[in-house]
Amino acid sequence: MANDASSEAADEVDERDGGKGRRDFLILTGSAFGVFAAGASAWPLLDSLNPARDTLAASTTEVDLSPIEEGQSITVKWRGSPVFVRRRTDEEVTAMQAVVLDDLPDPETDQQRFGDGNREQWLVVIGVCTHLGCIPLGQKANDNRGEFGGWFCPCHGSHYDVSGRIRKGPAPNNLPVPPYTITADNKLIIGREQSEGSRTA
Repeated sequence: MANDASSEAADEVDERDGGKGRRDFLILTGSAFGVFAAGASAWPLLDSLNPARDTLAASTTEVDLSPIEEGQSITVKWRGSPVFVRRRTDEEVTAMQAVVLDDLPDPETDQQRFGDGNREQWLVVIGVCTHLGCIPLGQKANDNRGEFGGWFCPCHGSHYDVSGRIRKGPAPNNLPVPPYTITADNKLIIGREQSEGSRTA
């Protein structure tokens, strides 16, 4: 009689423990499937936030620098903005490196902007005035280039030099320099940062 009672009690304990174990397993399994399903349904949404392939292709612009002569400027488009590319003369580079920083509203040396060696000859700036977003004049031979020989913004009278630095007028900052690299075969790639190993000599 006593043995029967203890056996029944043990069976009840086994059933209770077994039930709890099965319930925990089912909860854990259901939770795992729920997390997987949430991740699987969220992935397409997250993936759609990545730039499209055509956008990634447009993230860089390649320009052949070979046909550009000294003193000549061209305008190319990068990410919907005009970029001014100018092959500066040795005299222009020397003059820009001699500018006293105290005279500049946004002090930056020419070397900080364009580096040394053959790279310093090339000016690459985003051609949008930093005041209110107008496009400065100065890319064409007959354009008004302002008092400092670079660019003149006709909207509110900002004057930039041949380093793209603001020299006079309401613009608060220099024309920005985009990330770019110049390859050994004289190609300008706008949108790719210059690495130490790829600098031209």
